[in-house]
Amino acid sequence: MADLFWTGLLICMPILGLTLFVGLVIGILQVVTQVQEMSLTFVPKLVVAGGVMIFFGPWMLKKLGQFATQLWSGIPGMF
Repeated sequence: MADLFWTGLLICMPILGLTLFVGLVIGILQVVTQVQEMSLTFVPKLVVAGGVMIFFGPWMLKKLGQFATQLWSGIPGMF
């Protein structure tokens, strides 16, 4: 169970971390300029999330595949 949570956190961290950072920067920019436009926060985070998926996608799939392989190979040892 600990491996499940650790792997899930590790796979989600690049997307969540970078979108959080972009959201924080955009939020500070909105407070300073007093421009309260909803699309100004949504579109950059969506673009960053897509870019992160393209850049880190192969690594994420590799980690997920390793976890699934480890999980399936451990099934005979449970009985």
